[in-house]
Amino acid sequence: MTTRADHRYTGYRYPAEVIATAVWLNFRFPLSLRMVEEMLAARGILVSYETVRQWGLKFGRDIADQLRRRAPQRGDKWHLDEVVLTIAGKKQYLWRAVDRDGFVLDVLVQSRRDAKAAKRLLCKLLKKQGRTPRVLVTDKLKSYAA
Repeated sequence: MTTRADHRYTGYRYPAEVIATAVWLNFRFPLSLRMVEEMLAARGILVSYETVRQWGLKFGRDIADQLRRRAPQRGDKWHLDEVVLTIAGKKQYLWRAVDRDGFVLDVLVQSRRDAKAAKRLLCKLLKKQGRTPRVLVTDKLKSYAA
């Protein structure tokens, strides 16, 4: 009995399990395409990194969405901080939000350091996370008061 998901993989030389595993390795862990190629070769599956790249382009969105849905719930205590960077000779501000477990929720780099910039980060963060934190810890910058 074939499922609907198996129809996506018809016409490919490799079974659906091999394709799904290769794409999952590429998206789940910080592995290069060549590393995924070597891991598959260690299991007796000879496939080029270019093939893995093509599979990632075609099937990657579905697997990334599945990984995101299965990810553990993020902490309800968020830490917001800011770092000053110099990029191409210009001063930039890196705004970062981290949950209680150290998972980076969002990063924003921009040239302004004011209330509008802080609002932009928080709006982006709340929209992406879909819920509000129980506690929000900041470094007491005036721009966070907004």
